[in-house]
Amino acid sequence: MRKLDDATQRRVFKAVDGLATEPRPAGCRKLEGGEGAYRIRIGDYRVIYTIDDSVLIVAIERVRHRREVYR
Repeated sequence: MRKLDDATQRRVFKAVDGLATEPRPAGCRKLEGGEGAYRIRIGDYRVIYTIDDSVLIVAIERVRHRREVYR
């Protein structure tokens, strides 16, 4: 996150903050073979996260550029 410019950081933080109220927002996708992982798109960046509904936790796994996130 520290490597991102200020505007992108604000957009990512806003999107991640929104996951607290709606962990499956419109446009999120469940990743295949990802053990319950989801992704949201924020411009050219992707946030990969998992949801544990039993204890109401959203765990952010990765925030990376789209060309690097799935490697």
